[in-house]
Amino acid sequence: MPDVTASRIRSTAAGLPPLELHQPEEAGARLAEFIHRHPNLLVLTGAGVSTDSGIPDYRDGEGAWKRKQPVQHQAFMTEDDVRRRYWGRSLIGWPVMRNAQPNPAHFQLAELEHRSHSRLVVTQNVDRLHQRAGANAVLDLHGRADQVVCMSCGYRCARDEVHDRCSDLNPAFRHYKATTAPDGDADLEVDFSDFRVANCPRCDGILKPDVVFFGDFVPKQRVTTALDTLKESDGLLVIGSSLMVYSGFRFCRYAREWGKPMATLNLGRTRADDLVSLKLNARIGETLKVALDVL
Repeated sequence: MPDVTASRIRSTAAGLPPLELHQPEEAGARLAEFIHRHPNLLVLTGAGVSTDSGIPDYRDGEGAWKRKQPVQHQAFMTEDDVRRRYWGRSLIGWPVMRNAQPNPAHFQLAELEHRSHSRLVVTQNVDRLHQRAGANAVLDLHGRADQVVCMSCGYRCARDEVHDRCSDLNPAFRHYKATTAPDGDADLEVDFSDFRVANCPRCDGILKPDVVFFGDFVPKQRVTTALDTLKESDGLLVIGSSLMVYSGFRFCRYAREWGKPMATLNLGRTRADDLVSLKLNARIGETLKVALDVL
């Protein structure tokens, strides 16, 4: 989670008023009231829901990048060195995501569904932790990191299979250590020029994780499904997302256009702060626990 004190300092330095940090008891009670008044919600989740599972996020409490921007779709598809670097770093980063376990927030959101307060969770995360926590109505807006697809023939396989092949082809990389980064990446800076990438075993095409890379488009049917559900919902609840990426922010714009009440629960600022009726700057798991207890 972002450091709250540092977040306040950055806000002041940027000329923005410091964020009011809500304690879980107050935030949970206010969230419970919002859910009680709008019991049939579309829930949009972001990286902040999974940070307590050990999966790093991209942005700080002000919505700014913590690190260099991730790999771009066009670069991955057209540049051999980008693919070598991506898969070489993934040998270290992917196991962290693969082995991550759901944290209390994932289980609490599954409980919201079981109590019929969450009509659908639309998640920007690709870690599948909502499903592993027992949620059934989940839409993986940006895909799922545990599967790989061939961009030529459509061949699919588990990501672990590709990593095993890359490990066998590049035994020297088994011994590297590095800090993990978001979405199965790692902060590994070595010479990747000799790294051998595992291509499609069927057609020798480019294998890519079945996720929407930056610069690519979310499949239209996913957006349509999410928007149709939003139309039928009583409101929108955003949890753990700064909404700096348009693929998530668009739901706030449509909710406002359709007169849907909105609430955000996030440790830090969001792009929709001026649009929502309830803005909670609080720790997610603790706040959700209080809200469920009150409900």
